[in-house]
Amino acid sequence: MTGVKGGEGRRIVLWRHGQTSWNLERRFQGSTDIELTETGVAQARRSARLLAALKPDAIVASDLRRAAATAAELSALTGLAVAHDSALRETYAGEWQGLTHDEITARYGEQYAAWKRGEPVRRGGGELETEVADRAAPVVLEQAEKLPVDGTLVVVSHGGTIRTTIGRLLGLEARHWESLGGLSNCCWSVLGEGARGWRLLEHNAGTLPEPVLGDDD
Repeated sequence: MTGVKGGEGRRIVLWRHGQTSWNLERRFQGSTDIELTETGVAQARRSARLLAALKPDAIVASDLRRAAATAAELSALTGLAVAHDSALRETYAGEWQGLTHDEITARYGEQYAAWKRGEPVRRGGGELETEVADRAAPVVLEQAEKLPVDGTLVVVSHGGTIRTTIGRLLGLEARHWESLGGLSNCCWSVLGEGARGWRLLEHNAGTLPEPVLGDDD
C-alpha cells in the first residue's frame, strides 16, 4: 500500500483496536466496554500515522471505547469525523465474557471445540458469527457506497467482527471464516473492489509480527 491513490477502485481498511488489559490476560471481552492500555494508545497513534498516508475519505467505528479511542487517533491526523455505529461492536458472547481462554476451555470445552470446527455456536449463549456479519457487513457496505470511485474507507472494529465481515464480503461460507487468521492489536486488513466483488488485498498488515492476543474481542 502507498499513500498515492491509483484510481484502482474503492478500498476498505478494517482496523482492529489497540491493546487492552483484557487482551493481555487473554480474557474474552466481547461487547464489554474495556479501555485501551497506554501501550494500546501508542499502538493506535503509530498505526494512525501509517493509515493517514492512505488519505482515507471516511472513518466509521464501533462505539465501544477501545475502538472509538483508536479511531480518534486517525481522526486527529486527518480531520475526518468518525461515524460511530453499535453494529460494529464485537460479538456478544454471554457467559464467556470476562473469562480467560483457559477458563472457557475448562468450562465450555465442547462448545469451544465445536466453534473451532466451524459449527454454528452461540458462544456463552450469545450471538452466532453469522448474526454478527448480518449487523456489521451492511454498515460497512453502506459506508463504502458513499466513497468516490477510488476512495478509501477505514473501519475501526474488533477481531471477531472484522473476520466475520471479511468472510461475508468475500462470499465465503461461514464454516470457512475461521481460516482467516487473527488480527494483532492495531493491525488491519484491506479489501479492494474488483470486477467480481471484493477481494482480500492485505491481511494483518501494519507492523512487525506480533502475537494475536484475544482475537475475538
